[in-house]
Amino acid sequence: MTAMKKAYSVDQQDIAAIFEEIGTLLELKGENPFRTRAYVNAARALEGLQGDLRQLADEGRLTEIKGIGADLAAKITELLATGRLKFHETLVASLPPGLMDLLRIPGFGPKKAKVVYERLGVDSLEKLEAACRNGSVAQLDGFGEKSQHNILAGLALVRQFSSRHHIHTTRAAAQPLLAALRARAGVLRCEVAGSLRRQCETIGDVDFLVSARPEDAPGIMADFVASPGVLSIGAQGATKASVVLEGGLQADLRVVSDAQYAFALNYFTGSKAHNIALRARALKLKQLSLNEYGFSPAAEKEKSAKELGSRIPCRTEEELYAALDLAYIPPELREDQGEIEAAAAGRLPRLIEPGDLRGTFHCHSTWSDGRMSIAALANAAQGLGFAYLGVADHSRSSRQAHGLDPERVRQQAAEVRALNARFARQGFRIFFGAEVDILADGALDYDEPTLALFDYVVAAVHGGFTLSADAMTRRICQALAHPRVTMLAHPTGRLLLEREPYAIQMPAVIAAAARHHKIIELNAHPYRLDMDWRLWKHAKELGVRCAINPDAHSLADLQYLAYGVGIARKGWLTSADVINCLPLQEVEQALERLRPPAHPAG
Repeated sequence: MTAMKKAYSVDQQDIAAIFEEIGTLLELKGENPFRTRAYVNAARALEGLQGDLRQLADEGRLTEIKGIGADLAAKITELLATGRLKFHETLVASLPPGLMDLLRIPGFGPKKAKVVYERLGVDSLEKLEAACRNGSVAQLDGFGEKSQHNILAGLALVRQFSSRHHIHTTRAAAQPLLAALRARAGVLRCEVAGSLRRQCETIGDVDFLVSARPEDAPGIMADFVASPGVLSIGAQGATKASVVLEGGLQADLRVVSDAQYAFALNYFTGSKAHNIALRARALKLKQLSLNEYGFSPAAEKEKSAKELGSRIPCRTEEELYAALDLAYIPPELREDQGEIEAAAAGRLPRLIEPGDLRGTFHCHSTWSDGRMSIAALANAAQGLGFAYLGVADHSRSSRQAHGLDPERVRQQAAEVRALNARFARQGFRIFFGAEVDILADGALDYDEPTLALFDYVVAAVHGGFTLSADAMTRRICQALAHPRVTMLAHPTGRLLLEREPYAIQMPAVIAAAARHHKIIELNAHPYRLDMDWRLWKHAKELGVRCAINPDAHSLADLQYLAYGVGIARKGWLTSADVINCLPLQEVEQALERLRPPAHPAG
């Protein structure tokens, strides 16, 4: 269930999430579908709202928002005023608390949940598994043996991923705690460590490290475990504490002396494999042991760096790596993937930074399933300091996403031309693209005359995920050979913590992209982060260029680019490896080189 915010703290995204949940709850209760859809449509309208919601409420103008009538306006006003909605709370209380958990199963929507609840009394994941195991689910109309098998497979995925969290939700939960720790008297230095600092795609728990004087540690611990959003306290000692936050995320805090801080930050950032390699280097190079407290003699048995202090004092991680004759290794690279050897040889790349991006591609507008106009997208991109933005709405086969037929493509092209005439004076350009479905046989969803209208084409798989690895690889490689394709979107189709990648031979796909001079997308949406960071070093070696794209469906989604940059850094990419780090004129030239001339008419 959506956790209710404290009073006065909600914004339009929070209200949109509550309306979305109300729509789902009403569907579970079998309410009028028009009423259900009204809340879902209102959620979409709020997500794409470009004005100030609170100002509209203060001025009594909420009903000017498309899809917001008097009743919904009153509910928005109640949420803004109190941070709560009585109707929502009553609705939540009217259904078993475990019923919403069923919707975490891939492909298991409210209609199916309603059936198993009403027919079998299933109101939890445990009861659903039992009903599948005894064959009851297969007997229900509209289910069957195959559906029952898929539900069990989905349950296994839910359990596999239940202890992991997406990076964006983890960061959102960590930021207030980090800010509060840094602001507290007695805290000398403070940072997030662990997999979150290494920019991993999913996070098990979030680690905070603080340096402070011993006499200040107990107060810091007491404040930490009493932080807003803490649901329970797992442990609380003099220098260590562990809590569980709203949403189930575990947060751990450790307090060390300032002399130990650099060593502890390095140790608790990890990864474990990187730490083992560093310790081995310390032993070989310096005959010293290395741990979270410092360097100490390898043969020292009775006393350690914890009591005596480090034999090589290091105030920063840079000094720690220098003590081992290494260049500083950024946290994202600390995965024991050759970074220590590269640092020793002075061959570490200057990794891409968020500020290197000049624009992006693969953004969706209201022409398909996006929630904002092309003009709004362009204005938001300019607000981020970008010089260009690519709009790539869905092609006609993606009916669920309101994909465009060729006639609507031409209408959209006219709108982009008109907007570019206006934006040209500001030195900004909208690139006209499309996310074109790769059909089951590897063909594209548009014919040649339609494809020739676009500045670039993003090819993507949106169905037929159950093909064999050979068939899926052939399908995608055939699309990459098409002269109109510019880049490949979300290559493995994975949805983190929800759907595994489809079977595919990625080395062959990367080789095909290199052979045909195609770009591969790094989809920055935190549910995707696809292509996986482990593959980018190989792609870079073959000369394949990357495009970091947000797959944006709302203005807020543009912020996902930062997560894409994090994955690009883990993949050893520099600004030279990423096409949307190029300035406008060079991107225009690059796309033109990749775009074949249109065939003459007739």
